[in-house]
Amino acid sequence: MKHALNFPTLLQAFFTDRLIAQRNASAHTIGAYRDTFRLLFDYAQKQLGKAPSALALEDLNSSFIGAFLDHLEQDRSNSARSRNARLAAIHSFFHYVAYQLPEHSSLIQRVLAIPGKKHERALVEYLTEEETAALLDAPDRSMFTGRRDYALMLVGIQTGLRVSELTGLSCGDVTFGTGAHVRCLGKGRKARSTPLTQSIAAVVKAWINERQPQPDDPLFPNRRGRQLSTDGVQFILTKHVAVAQQLCPSLKDKKISPHVLRHTAAMNLLHAGGDVATIALWLGHERLETVHIYVEADLVAKEKILAKTATPKGKAKRFRPDDALLAFLNSL
Repeated sequence: MKHALNFPTLLQAFFTDRLIAQRNASAHTIGAYRDTFRLLFDYAQKQLGKAPSALALEDLNSSFIGAFLDHLEQDRSNSARSRNARLAAIHSFFHYVAYQLPEHSSLIQRVLAIPGKKHERALVEYLTEEETAALLDAPDRSMFTGRRDYALMLVGIQTGLRVSELTGLSCGDVTFGTGAHVRCLGKGRKARSTPLTQSIAAVVKAWINERQPQPDDPLFPNRRGRQLSTDGVQFILTKHVAVAQQLCPSLKDKKISPHVLRHTAAMNLLHAGGDVATIALWLGHERLETVHIYVEADLVAKEKILAKTATPKGKAKRFRPDDALLAFLNSL
């Protein structure tokens, strides 16, 4: 039995048994792990001259994995976040291997000991009221795609859905009337409902009535009537941001992605007086700490606090330069 546990067999069992059968991992998780090993195999082909099916577990030692992670950052210009995500997939595989091949524990523990890389956390980008209005005015609503894009961005900004949740909405996921809302299956397979304002519900209802779709049809389809991709949503945003920049120059200094719409929803909730727990539930976060990034980025709240503080008082003194010799010593 042990002879059958070579690297290709282990990797296939990791995906079919561990991820799919045992953990029932989402398609996003499986796709991310798959892409990690594709990149790893491409690197191994170039460095070791071995096809993926010819690799042995001993080839994937800590030195090789470390060199692969450096390759991602230096040659592919991946960020530290992306590096850490690839490392997490590799760690997950080696955790599985540890139970299957305990005799390789020394090699496995060295790989598992590779740490994630720390990285700077920038303040979140979000749209101001003026920028939001300019972006929503950009689509040409006399056209079918313009009406779709307008409804898409409205729902994204008001609900704060992740781009995968937004593109995954079907027409049957929207409920109108009293308590209008959208239902989505979010991260971690958690279902949640997010309310819609009356005005936005009216826009979405008009959009659905125009198309007369089936309940399972995508709420925001592409030109072929299929579900929009993440790249498709980014293309839509980029196109309309280019138009909105003409009316709102501040948009030129921001990189607008689908996630910025989610950040905008969170900041709007925060400015409206929403507490951290409510915002976390609204966005589908498991931990309250995740929402603190919006509190840190809330310049409006900081300015309100600053206005209530007393201005430090002190007498102004004339600057006198140091003695020339002291200045020389201080410069050493």
